Amino acid sequence: MATYTFNLPDIGEGIAEAEIVAWHVKIGDRIEEDGRIADMMTDKATVEMESPVSGTVTKVAGAEGDVIAIGSMLVEIEIEGEVSDSDAEPGFDVAPEPETIEAENPKLPPVEEAASAPVAAPAPAPAPVAPKAVSGDGPLPSQGNGSDSAKVLASPVVRQRARDLGIDLAKVRPSEGTRIRHADLDAYLNYGGTRSGPGRAADEEIRVIGMRKRIAQNMAESKRNIPHFTYVDEIDVTKMEEMRGEMNASRGDRPKLTALPILIAAICKTLRDYPMLNARYDDEANVVTRSGAVHLGIATQTDAGLMVPVLRGAESLSVWDMASEIARLADAARSGKAKSEELSGSTLTLTSLGPLGGIATTPVINRPEVAIIGPNKIVERPMVVDGAVVIRKMMNLSISCDHRVVDGYDAASFVQALKRRIETPIYIFAD
Repeated sequence: MATYTFNLPDIGEGIAEAEIVAWHVKIGDRIEEDGRIADMMTDKATVEMESPVSGTVTKVAGAEGDVIAIGSMLVEIEIEGEVSDSDAEPGFDVAPEPETIEAENPKLPPVEEAASAPVAAPAPAPAPVAPKAVSGDGPLPSQGNGSDSAKVLASPVVRQRARDLGIDLAKVRPSEGTRIRHADLDAYLNYGGTRSGPGRAADEEIRVIGMRKRIAQNMAESKRNIPHFTYVDEIDVTKMEEMRGEMNASRGDRPKLTALPILIAAICKTLRDYPMLNARYDDEANVVTRSGAVHLGIATQTDAGLMVPVLRGAESLSVWDMASEIARLADAARSGKAKSEELSGSTLTLTSLGPLGGIATTPVINRPEVAIIGPNKIVERPMVVDGAVVIRKMMNLSISCDHRVVDGYDAASFVQALKRRIETPIYIFAD
């Protein structure tokens, strides 16, 4: 028998480490050649590791959420027969025997073995009790050992209500005498008493790993390093929506247009006069790079968390091409098949919650960009037009900017120019 040590290979230019986001094997599992070992996440993409050999997994590098360096051991696999150095593939070291490896490289116990060790559960915090609700200096009567509700004095109605609320009567202290009343149940809940009925779920600890961990780190870095400010205005999109309806009615075999491609077309046209918003700021080098092309990040919700695929060269695409590309990028992101180059290099980001868009948002900038635009949901509202109250389709639009690079006047001027273009949609397509 011999042991393959699978070292994490170089999975991207400039990548020094990767996070374990999912194990597909555990110690003792039989793995076949080309079988999946683990999913590793870098700053650029998630990469699936596959085994070049068949054998039994004898050691794994860590738990999901752990970060390991490129070139370090990911798994060890026991295989049959002898293996020469010339047979080893990149990312693999040939080890003579498992015993020798353990002697030469003492490490912590494997994850699966360590996980099996018993761990004492923390003792639950005692439930708070309601303070005495009436005056009096004497001690309150005892309610027994705190676990026998049957010995507590209470009417059948109070008992039923306590059962419905999931309250253990033995933990409730009466305000008068020894009988528990409805007011005592109310006081118990008002002062933080706990419920133990069938509707109460147990606490659950969820480790923050993978995409959610990356999002948390990026958002924290953005808020820590960028002085944000947000500007919000409302836009009458009635004419734009009428135009969209007419375009869809005659679209033929082209994809159905949502409001998003038309908004993007308007944004790209308006950015010509406001290039300071379509930029990236290297705060270490103190250099702002204004992009000639609009590489628009489209914030997309996936099962793994928020991802931002990039609509490249948006300024040169028709609204029909945008609709097709947005759908393709969203599908790739949600299925986990988006390539690293499709998830990086944006110069401006657009984030929208669609029908959940609310009244206004204060989006967080996708660093190192200097702005992010957040259209909110379209709603019908009564508006005064030429002295008459009419129903119009309205949309609030938010923009957050990096105040080190973009002044409030510039952001407001951009939104006002964008508003004029959207409210007179012929200017979206006319030069």
